Amino acid sequence: MYQKLITVALLLLAGCSETQKESQSQVAQGQQNGQEYLYINAQKPGVKVMPSGLQFEIIESGEGRSPLATSNVVTHYHGTFVNGDVFDSSVDRGTPAEFPVNGVIKGWTEALQMMKEGDKWRLVLPPEIAYGERGAAGGLIAPNTVLVFEVELIEVKG
Repeated sequence: MYQKLITVALLLLAGCSETQKESQSQVAQGQQNGQEYLYINAQKPGVKVMPSGLQFEIIESGEGRSPLATSNVVTHYHGTFVNGDVFDSSVDRGTPAEFPVNGVIKGWTEALQMMKEGDKWRLVLPPEIAYGERGAAGGLIAPNTVLVFEVELIEVKG
């Protein structure tokens, strides 16, 4: 009886190990795709690359105020992975988001302070200025993932 239980347990562990290997392989492939995306995107006309690694492209220019790190802002945004899959979108929800500039990921904090009210930018964030090694959203955003956002700065408060 114990022999059968041990055999079943070993088979289950082996299956978990295979699933874990597949998952790790998918994460590694996603990271490689992200690095390729960063390289190719940086070569596109109109894309600016900051020393932090932030890449941005101005889609529409506004003429309003620029926020400080301590400002609150109202934005509309659409966040995707490099393959185009959406992971979060205030646009899709139909409700702009309000938050402190210094209360978001580093890439957003950097970009928002360069933007003006009315601006719409496309941001590409390397992991170091996104969610880094920790990932986010309960595993939806894997560690070391490159993220793409379209951000519209609607209003600067304070």
